[in-house]
Amino acid sequence: ILTVDGQPVCGGFPSSYSGAGFSLTYDSVGEVPDVVPEGNEKRIVHMTLPLGIKVEVFQWNNYIDVTITMSPQPAQDGVCGNFNGDHADDTTATIMQRIGARVRPSESLLSGQAKIEFTHQMKKMLQAECPAATLAQAQAQCVTNLGTLASVPNLTPACQFDYCFGMNVRARSHAKLYH
Repeated sequence: ILTVDGQPVCGGFPSSYSGAGFSLTYDSVGEVPDVVPEGNEKRIVHMTLPLGIKVEVFQWNNYIDVTITMSPQPAQDGVCGNFNGDHADDTTATIMQRIGARVRPSESLLSGQAKIEFTHQMKKMLQAECPAATLAQAQAQCVTNLGTLASVPNLTPACQFDYCFGMNVRARSHAKLYH
């Protein structure tokens, strides 16, 4: 079920919905970013938004892929980079230096609150595969960047995980299999 402002709008598959200045389609039509993971059915939420922005959310069993197509906006920056064409300043570490570890609730364009997940498997992976020096840097950077948000349950360790494995797009799905 897809919701808009907390109200169900697409209860079936496939389905679609149009609102003031936007439309949603929930189906299996479209190119996936890489491959359909084994054991998954292709389910895509297509969003056509104002300013020519198009968002596609690919739902898999244990993660999502998201593609965003849009024109650069003035002073744009975020977890996907800053759209200046310099990939060297779009690493997890440089993005955290510019904008912090997480989007502050007062700056979020989304309704609701994100569920911050930090599983036992992620903890084991962090301890086993993140070098001690990097983990120490992650701890310091995350606590500094999160400020008062550091007390939110799971936020600091999830931030550390992102700091250590942020360039590994499959780290979270790998962590779910980590024993």
